[in-house]
Amino acid sequence: MGSILNRQVYTGTAALFLSAIFGGAQQPLHLAANHIEFTVNPLGTKFGFRVDGKDVVMPDAQAGLLLAGSPVSLDKTSHCSGSSCALQGRSAVGKRLTLLVRIQPHTVILKAEPEEDGLEVRFVTGGAAPAYGLADHAAEKRFSTLKPQQFNTDVSGFTDDEFLSGQGLTRLVSNFAIYPRQRFAELLIDPHKKIVHTSAAQIVQGVTQNHGAATLYYFFGDPHEIYKAYLDARNAAGYRVFTPKYRAFGVGWEAFGALGWDTNQKTDTASINRYLSLGYPLKWVVIGSGFWPSQPDSMHETTSFGLWDRAKYPDPTGMIAHFSSENITTMLGLRITFITTGPYSQEGAAKGYFLKDKEGKAQAFTGGWPKLPYYLLDSHNPAALHWYMALVKKWQGYGVAGWKEDFYGYGKYDLRDDKVDPVNDRLMMQHQLLIERNGYLSSNGDLHRINDFNYNQDQDRGPVNALALAYAGFPLVYPDIVGGTFGENHFATTRTPQMETYMMRNVQWAALHSSMGMGEPPWSFSPRTAAVMLKAAKFHARIAPYLFSNARRFATDGYPWTMTPLPIAFPDDPQVYGREDATHRGYEWLIGDAMLAAPLYGNDYATATTRDVYLPAGRWMDYETGRIYEGRQLLKNLPIPPDKIPLFIGGSGVTLEEINGKILVCIYPLRQSGTSVLTLPENPQAVTVHIAGGLTDVHQPVSIKNRAGMPVAYGVTANAVAFAPRAGESYTITAGK
Repeated sequence: MGSILNRQVYTGTAALFLSAIFGGAQQPLHLAANHIEFTVNPLGTKFGFRVDGKDVVMPDAQAGLLLAGSPVSLDKTSHCSGSSCALQGRSAVGKRLTLLVRIQPHTVILKAEPEEDGLEVRFVTGGAAPAYGLADHAAEKRFSTLKPQQFNTDVSGFTDDEFLSGQGLTRLVSNFAIYPRQRFAELLIDPHKKIVHTSAAQIVQGVTQNHGAATLYYFFGDPHEIYKAYLDARNAAGYRVFTPKYRAFGVGWEAFGALGWDTNQKTDTASINRYLSLGYPLKWVVIGSGFWPSQPDSMHETTSFGLWDRAKYPDPTGMIAHFSSENITTMLGLRITFITTGPYSQEGAAKGYFLKDKEGKAQAFTGGWPKLPYYLLDSHNPAALHWYMALVKKWQGYGVAGWKEDFYGYGKYDLRDDKVDPVNDRLMMQHQLLIERNGYLSSNGDLHRINDFNYNQDQDRGPVNALALAYAGFPLVYPDIVGGTFGENHFATTRTPQMETYMMRNVQWAALHSSMGMGEPPWSFSPRTAAVMLKAAKFHARIAPYLFSNARRFATDGYPWTMTPLPIAFPDDPQVYGREDATHRGYEWLIGDAMLAAPLYGNDYATATTRDVYLPAGRWMDYETGRIYEGRQLLKNLPIPPDKIPLFIGGSGVTLEEINGKILVCIYPLRQSGTSVLTLPENPQAVTVHIAGGLTDVHQPVSIKNRAGMPVAYGVTANAVAFAPRAGESYTITAGK
């Protein structure tokens, strides 16, 4: 243990340089390890960071740490050892705290521990721009405070002193903000009300009331290193990132999108059967919109566990078994709300399983849904969680194996951001299929759903919301039901040319995400629109193995492989910035390292026929035409008709696609050499593909050999060489026999 009163040099696992005389001179303290240097001026605790000798985060000019609104300065006596320090501080009004600093590879942790709880804590530095992340808040704040033409994914200028879920459309919450150009990100982990500001002048994260220590993480490095450090921090804090399940990445169907409130066993079965007869490769369906008993009103919720409306669903077991015979997983809606007069509410209230009011009684809430007063499960109470999961088992007894989690309309209450996380953790541990909608930091669902997205809304919100989730560490994006929910009667549903165009553009955009769900019947549109809808669904099913392979990678290293915004994939390319907005509508992203999604989408969907598409470094092939373009260029006014798959192949040129019922490695002739690693849906063992050189044309002879040197049969698709891989095997591809 060393005093920081005198300049000392510490050696061991990391080098530590301290320099401070905390008297009148107020010299700065320097702590260095793992290529990162933390510097703090004791007066005002003004701190910043250097990485490899370069300034990355600059100190704020006034103060770096505020307690209850008052600047904190460090005392003369503090202690350091190895790559960490314990610094004692006191605010200008006499409130005290300990600031713990620890430097790890790619991460610096600042933990402020005030002597008392309930105080506001703010960490402040100089600013940086552009900034990305913040999940749903990025879309909500941009759309509530900016003019339509200013909508964008860059959250520079974002200010929120009460950052919490429930504000507008915000339900999936992360206060992770990344600055790819400057190579850092930051995150204060706390499920309660937070403070988040970010601009080119100043960055602030904090809590409005501390509950013990307020812990801020800084992540440094390239985006891969940053997202891995972010993943480790999430998991260590108990906000788990689970490996999703392949089935979720297939094409789905949702009752509310297809039928509105006219749902019952007959209509559900008829709609799903018709989709199947048309060739839609459905893998999951959500039976919603009234599977619970219609009378009395107290039954009107998804928490009427095990109780079906017998008039609407006379044989739910038989219905679910029928879907299972078609290789379809049946899902229901699920919430943690209990109508106060509902069938299980008296028991839950008596046993203390619901959130309580100040008098210690079960608190009755009112909100957007359900309409009647309800209790709210205290999911952080282990006994309450166990009871709830036993109720869920009643639905599972009918064959239900998946859930669309959806609690909303609670914005007037200061509920924890992680109010649903323990339930979702349990469902994922049970290997249930799960569409996640609420949560804090955890990726504890197979899919990350954006808020309801309908025909009558500004169509720039969807892409901004989806990309914001990906930036924030939720890249398994489900963009809601194709076309939205027509059955809510928010707009006229008469088939107009604009509506036909909307459905075609929307389905092509949706098909490029981790999953897509069908709703409004394609047979209710023109033959052309119906054909585009089917084409897009089949295309999604084709690339589902590749999406899932990259989803596995995300769960392992935290990088948003299934939906990588271009500023994350190419942070040093100035041309990728400033395009994800309602002016340029350059809503592009990488899928893995070989696919570039470039949909024509946004609020101009009804009139636009071309887009300016930016191709990053490398060689890129138009997925449908096979035309090859050199990268680092903007394709001006590129025609993108509604029936075109808006995708380019580039990067490694190696994908995993399902073609005619077989999962194949597809190698597009774009790279002379390189190695790619993929995984098959049913087996996580790596499939390694080495391109030894010379592949320049799909029609030239090639040699494919496995690890043992044995030749492997292959075929040729329209634009790729393809072969059937085996899990755990490696393959070498060379041009010529």
